Order: sequence, then structure tokens, then C-alpha cells
Amino acid sequence: MLDLIVKSRSQPDTNGSVVKVTPQSAGWDWVGFEVLRLADGRTVERRTYDEEVCLVVLSGYCTVSTADHEWRGIGERESPFESAPFAIYLPPGMTYRIEAVTYLELAVCSAPAEKGVEPRLIQPDDVEVGPRGTGNAEREVRDILMEAQPAERLLVTEVITPQGHWSSYPPHKHDEDNRPNETYLEETYYHRVQPEKGFAFQRVYSEDRSLDETLTVSDGDTVLVPRGYHTVSAPPGYDLYYLNVMAGPVREWRVKNDPDHEWLF
Repeated sequence: MLDLIVKSRSQPDTNGSVVKVTPQSAGWDWVGFEVLRLADGRTVERRTYDEEVCLVVLSGYCTVSTADHEWRGIGERESPFESAPFAIYLPPGMTYRIEAVTYLELAVCSAPAEKGVEPRLIQPDDVEVGPRGTGNAEREVRDILMEAQPAERLLVTEVITPQGHWSSYPPHKHDEDNRPNETYLEETYYHRVQPEKGFAFQRVYSEDRSLDETLTVSDGDTVLVPRGYHTVSAPPGYDLYYLNVMAGPVREWRVKNDPDHEWLF
């Protein structure tokens, strides 16, 4: 069995991190992901180095500053299940400082980049929010940094899957460079479950079933999708949030649905 689940720590480490995925730890090339949980008043300083970064405020308020920019008191939700988030995009080669104005949960999404684009604040009104799917496969998608928003490599989106619904459905994949039909994108899913004691299921499988995993995910789990079709299910009684981070050689989201199930839609 491949180890596709990265568990969150119960307590942050000395850097405030509760979960961290690097290209090296995941065994791939493009996607990095981390979640910071910082107490009120805590500050951390970081550098983007050779990556572009998207900071997504999952809950709480923070101030983020660089040598030339300061975004004060951003964030307005107590839970990622609430409205669309605030986020900040930073290109490679920048030093930045995060100050927690309240207790803060912050996602750090990253991918290798050469130049990136200009740093900027992404406000909730900039996030395209809408339904996807029908019936018990309907869910809410919040496009934070998808193709309509400029970046070099990163693609970032949030999804709210109501209890009893399926998501990332029909199962689809993006593990081949076969444009315009499909692009190669690595992907992480950061899961939150409401109420927290609940669980959800995620399946990741390849066409030839050399990869075929059905995963039980808990609140705070990160799932790696290196290849293959993937889909998610939220059982009755438990709503599911996940934050997707994708990146690859070409910044286009082109997917292939599993032909066995595409007839459903």
C-alpha cells in the first residue's frame, strides 16, 4: 500500500507547522503544501526562495508584510466551511512576515517557479464561487488561484461537499500531458470535517489498477494524488471541506473522466 495520507500533528512544531508536504517528501516535482497554526500575536518570517506561494487564510486574522507591501488584518472567517477566503500570492525570491492577529490557521501552497507574477491580495470577491455537479454529487467550488487568476505554476481551489454527497465526481485524472484533453498536474487534498469527529472517503486508482487505494480521511488529513483517477465521498452527518493545490509543467486544468462512470453526467 502506498502511503498517500499525511496526518496533521496534534500540536504545532516550533515553526507553527502542523502538516508539511514537500516535493521531496511526496516523491514528485511540483507541489508543496503546509498548514500553520499560530497563537494570537505569534509571528514567523519566511522566504519564498525559488517557489511561488499562495497563502490561504483558513481561519482567523493575520497581517502579512514584505519589503514593499503590507496587508493588514486580513481574514474574516472562523472556519473554512464559511465564506470564500482571503489569500495572498507571492512570487519567488521574496522574504515575508506573518503575524497572527488572532488565533490563525494558514495554508502555504507552493510550486517551483522562475519569475512568478506581481504579489497581490486575493479578496473573497475575487474568488469565483459556484456549484458543480448535480443531485448528490453537487458541491460548492471556490476558485482561489485557478486559470482566471495569474500565476506561473500554482492552481488552488477550495471545495465544500455537503454530507451525503460525492465530490471530485465523476472520478477524473490529470496525470498525462495530452493537451488539449488532459494535463499533468500533481495534487494535494487538505481535508477538514465538520463535526471534527467525523470522517470521509477518498479513492485514488489508476486505469490498470496498479494503484488502487481507498482511504479513510479524518479532520486535518492531507491526501497525495500523484497519479490516477480520484474521487471523494462525505458520509451522512458530516460536511467535508478540502483545499486542493495543483501544479505541473503547464498551468492548465484539463482532466479525463473515468469512462466507466462518465455516463452519469
